[in-house]
Amino acid sequence: MQIAIHPDFQKYQAELTSFIDSFDDAGILFVEGKRNKIKLFQLGDKVVSIKSFKVPNSINKIAYKFFRKSKAKRSFEYANRILELGIGTPQPIAFAEDCSGFGLGRSFYACEHLEVDLTFRELVEIPDYPDYDTILSQFVFFCFQLHEKGVEFLDHSPGNTLIKKVADGKYAFFLVDLNRMNFLREMNFEKRMKNLSHLTPRKDMVAQMSLAYSKLYTSQSEANIFQTLWSYTEKFQKKFHQKIRLKKKLKFWN
Repeated sequence: MQIAIHPDFQKYQAELTSFIDSFDDAGILFVEGKRNKIKLFQLGDKVVSIKSFKVPNSINKIAYKFFRKSKAKRSFEYANRILELGIGTPQPIAFAEDCSGFGLGRSFYACEHLEVDLTFRELVEIPDYPDYDTILSQFVFFCFQLHEKGVEFLDHSPGNTLIKKVADGKYAFFLVDLNRMNFLREMNFEKRMKNLSHLTPRKDMVAQMSLAYSKLYTSQSEANIFQTLWSYTEKFQKKFHQKIRLKKKLKFWN
């Protein structure tokens, strides 16, 4: 197992190595996903979140060893890069890879665990969430800043933005699940709208987001922003639900 550690956490190398080596038997389970698992560990006065990625299939084992960076390495590097751009994400701490002659095996990404108030998903599911309008408006500004800085967050889904109240009427936003991201010289209008189209299926919410975005992105009218964003949203939702129906059929036949 090879481990790379952020310079600010080099003194914890022994502890971090121990956490990863004992991942299956230690730590507090935080997320049990179909593909990945997240556990929490105490590191000094901080809580560390360690994500264990699913072992890749035979083809990807080779690809991740020789041709592509692993999801763990990309998560670590992208987290450092967006922090440099002033974009919120939990502090990256380390990543580890277990490689052999057969390619990449297990891999891990460690970052600081944040105590937050909600994710964007709560806004989608609870329209009367306290301070809803303020949070949504500030979230749109956060997304606009991402786009202005050329950050195309490809997993921009409802659960991947953590939201923390930092003062009355003031919220901070943090991106997670960072391994799919592009850094562009410029985000054009179409890319911006596609990037927002996975966030909510609610037409009223898309309209509110379009209004807020139009006040920042003045080269397009509110009407055009809404029409374009809603069109991409409908296409995504249709594809998403088709995929769910297909999975149900496959499970039935199996």
